Amino acid sequence: MHMDIEDVVRELGHLSLGTRLKRIGETLQAQTQEVLAARGFEQPAAWFPLLAALDRLGALSVGELSQAVGVSQPVVTRSLRGLEDDGLVESGTAEEDRRVRRIALSRKGRGLVQRSKDRAWPVIEAAVAEACIGLRGDLLAQLAALEDALAEQPLAERVRRQQA
Repeated sequence: MHMDIEDVVRELGHLSLGTRLKRIGETLQAQTQEVLAARGFEQPAAWFPLLAALDRLGALSVGELSQAVGVSQPVVTRSLRGLEDDGLVESGTAEEDRRVRRIALSRKGRGLVQRSKDRAWPVIEAAVAEACIGLRGDLLAQLAALEDALAEQPLAERVRRQQA
């Protein structure tokens, strides 16, 4: 016997908005990871905003990178360890202040960003935009519509259909 369990977070409305946004973010990130993997990118999806920021803005300090992507410095520092281990970024000290570490894309990192721009980012953007097409009305209704759209047709499926 299968019982439909009420989605309490959805039903609580504004009271659980933070949890709901986090859940949608996690869904989008997991589905993005799937699309990236299908296109031959094995790096964590969470690294790509950092790579994009370094591509757009050039070498940055950890604090500047944190500001550019809107996540805390400890989160950026953790990701940077992986990015450095993978050889995607390089760091050195700033000319003007030797205490400040500057992070920049390595040659390998620039290549990865270019391949991402060619093979992954446009299709991911199009799939997310398509999932958002039906959003109308108040924020909670929009979140419900987006959650439903991602559940009915994950990003990977949208990408496959768009490519067909």
